[in-house]
This record gives sequence, structure tokens and C-alpha cells, in this order.
Amino acid sequence: MEWDCLIRARRGEESAWRALVERHQARLAGLALLITGSAAAADDVVQETFIRALRARLKNCAGTVGGFLGTIAYRLALKESRRLKRNLPLDGLDPPDNSHTPLESILIDERDRLVAETIAALDTDHRLPLILRFYGRHSYEEIAKLLGIPLGTVKSRIFYAVKSCRETLLRKGALR
Repeated sequence: MEWDCLIRARRGEESAWRALVERHQARLAGLALLITGSAAAADDVVQETFIRALRARLKNCAGTVGGFLGTIAYRLALKESRRLKRNLPLDGLDPPDNSHTPLESILIDERDRLVAETIAALDTDHRLPLILRFYGRHSYEEIAKLLGIPLGTVKSRIFYAVKSCRETLLRKGALR
């Protein structure tokens, strides 16, 4: 159970800490990168997310650890984005994957760049729910609560954001 893993990490168990970081770091970095537009800021947000998770008072263990960490990262990324007040070029965060040929790696990197640019081009009303859903792994209900909007609005915005991204990526040849 992930909550047990977080509790063990809070007690100083290094293997539990590593398991949490390995499981959630890339997803949280993606979430933070899409909100801040800066790889350096995203790295800082992820580090601060894990620090705050270790220090947080766990009142209840409802929901998922991924959602808990995603909420922390989302709020920190928004704060950092406001501080930066500008978009920096998106660059890759993921370490190279040695299971692909060099050509496959280039194609995957290009596709990921196109997806990130497409999501970043969405207006905030559509971008944030999409990021929270797919990178933050939040439920629709959690997103509604975080953003302070009705559940139906969350579902509608995510639907139209996905539709818009799909159309853009089809036009750019990133999807078939």
C-alpha cells in the first residue's frame, strides 16, 4: 500500500523513499513542466513536493498518494508559474530510454515535444484540468474541488481539451 510506503519514508526508510520517488517523480515533473514551462522550475517543484509530503501532517489517508503528491505539485507549480510570469522554452526532463534505437528515441522525443507544446498552447481553463487529470492523476471530483468549478464543467473542459489536442496533433502528423 502506497500510504504505508509514504509513512515508512517519513520515518527515514530509504527504500520506501526511493520507491515513492521512482514511482511518482517523472509524472510530477511532467505536471510541473506543463504548468511552469521551465524544466528547472519543474525540478524544483518536484523536489519541494517530496519535501512537503514528508513534512505534511497526514490527517487521513483517503485517496491516493499520487493524488496527494499531485495536489502539492500542482499548487507549487502554479505559485512558481506566477513568480516566473513568463514561459521559458520546454525541454526534456525524462532520462534517455536505452530500450529504443536512436531513431526511435528521436521520434519519441519529437512526439513528446509536440504533445507538450500542444498542451501548453491550450487556454488555462482547459489546460489545468487536463494536466491535473492525466499528469496529476486526479479524479474529476478532485479537480472540481481544486479548481472550485462544477463537476460537469471539469468533464466538459477535459473533453474539449483532449479533442483540441487530438486535432492539433493530427494536423501536425503526430497522430494517425
